[in-house]
Amino acid sequence: MSLEYFHVNVFSRVPYRGNGLPVFPTASGLHTSQMLSITQELRHLEAIFLEPGKDANTVHARVFDLFEELPFAGHPIIGAAAILHHLSGRTSPQTWQFKLTEKVVSIATEQTEYGYTGLLNQGVPEFLGMVTERDLFARAFGLTSGDLHPTLPLEVVSTGLRYLIIPVRPGVLQHARILSDITEMLRRVRAQFAVLFDEAALEIRHWSNDGTVEDVATGSAAGTIGAYRLRHRLTRAGERFILNQGRFIGRPSTLCVQPEGTSEAIQTVKVGGDVVLLGHGALEVLPTGALQEQETTAREQ
Repeated sequence: MSLEYFHVNVFSRVPYRGNGLPVFPTASGLHTSQMLSITQELRHLEAIFLEPGKDANTVHARVFDLFEELPFAGHPIIGAAAILHHLSGRTSPQTWQFKLTEKVVSIATEQTEYGYTGLLNQGVPEFLGMVTERDLFARAFGLTSGDLHPTLPLEVVSTGLRYLIIPVRPGVLQHARILSDITEMLRRVRAQFAVLFDEAALEIRHWSNDGTVEDVATGSAAGTIGAYRLRHRLTRAGERFILNQGRFIGRPSTLCVQPEGTSEAIQTVKVGGDVVLLGHGALEVLPTGALQEQETTAREQ
């Protein structure tokens, strides 16, 4: 059995920039451990596996990073929607429904001269509390409390994944790094991940919690930044702004963010960007461990 996949760059009009992503459009029948093994083998930050739904333009989607399955992610959905548009052969704008493990999201795609563009509706954001341990989290990134923005608060926000937003002063992002695993620190403030945010430059940085991998373009984090900026009146409702990421690792990316509603009641945050199709291929050999486990379990029952 072979498994077809497509390789795309998300949040860039230029090939070999933005965030690389493998998309598996027909992954029906794969076991969880197989999908995780494939993601680890391809060594992308994330991969997405699709299964056609019963309704038109609807798919079931599962997203994995190098460690586990994620309940939500931004750039995999945008990249996958572009591939669905490509495979459909249609030239008109399309809208897709993605059924994830914990939520359903919609995304609009259009064909462009560069490839495709997608705008993902991330839904109503959750504000889970402000964090007062400024010095503690500054030191976790090799910074001091004086490097943090003097008036903007540290706050946990979610549009599917819970991010601790850490606003910093202009020019500080280039000096930041994670010194040791911050997972437990984040868990104590009800966050899963952290994102550093420079309001003056409209730029972010985000790493894996152990600091070993820096993300190129983080759509889920961009959604929380959109909600945060509207909540703190740093942008206007319905106004799109460009968020920058990836330049410190040589993969400059641009994320379009549009929060809607009011500062007191944010209705949704949309995040979008360009998608470039680089190529496609197939895995001719699939991981077998999960299938062997299933057969063993069936025999025992």
